Amino acid sequence: MATLVLDNPSLGAGPATQPDARPAATASTNPAALDPLSDAAIMLRVAAGDESGFNYLAEKYHRPIIHFLFRMVRNQAIAEELAQEVFLRVYRSRESYRAEAKFTTWLYRIATNLAVNHARDTKHERAARNVYLDAPDEETGTTPDVADDEPSVEQQLLREERMKAIRTHVMALPERQRMAVLMHKYQGMDYREIGEVLKQSESATKSLLFRAYQTLREKLKDFV
Repeated sequence: MATLVLDNPSLGAGPATQPDARPAATASTNPAALDPLSDAAIMLRVAAGDESGFNYLAEKYHRPIIHFLFRMVRNQAIAEELAQEVFLRVYRSRESYRAEAKFTTWLYRIATNLAVNHARDTKHERAARNVYLDAPDEETGTTPDVADDEPSVEQQLLREERMKAIRTHVMALPERQRMAVLMHKYQGMDYREIGEVLKQSESATKSLLFRAYQTLREKLKDFV
């Protein structure tokens, strides 16, 4: 298992406490217009040399990024390796960061690109289709579409069949539709944020998700 990038002494190891709200040295937008405690303002201070800010952001988003990548590659070790690469790229690109969009948009764009490139470069597209979109959450043990009440044997069988159908049909969607559904359903990202990650307009993102969910409704009509 790779060492988490925020544990690297050269990147300023230490507890991820909220960094001081000092003004950023450089930005393409006016730093004064940003909330000094926002992720974007902190990243601008990282660009100006504040490595404690990088540690704070890396620790804050480390687990969410791993969970996001895991749902795409369905391999914990690979998800952790890709997550480390995400934060390495964030650090290496710190001086070119511009607060033109939410920090999370920039971050998830890096993660999405790495996951897509990994699938293509290592020919894991077939394996990616086996992602368990509705597998129990690693922390809570619950699934997004399942109540906490104890199901009957028949309900459990129907649920497993439905979950299998969901993950099969979602992962059979065209690549951009699949990415959009993953971000929309599991990361709670809105149309604008997803559009910025995929580099397309908000209206195009709405159309993309509409087509994706329309396809899923048709494919899953027997389970509704």
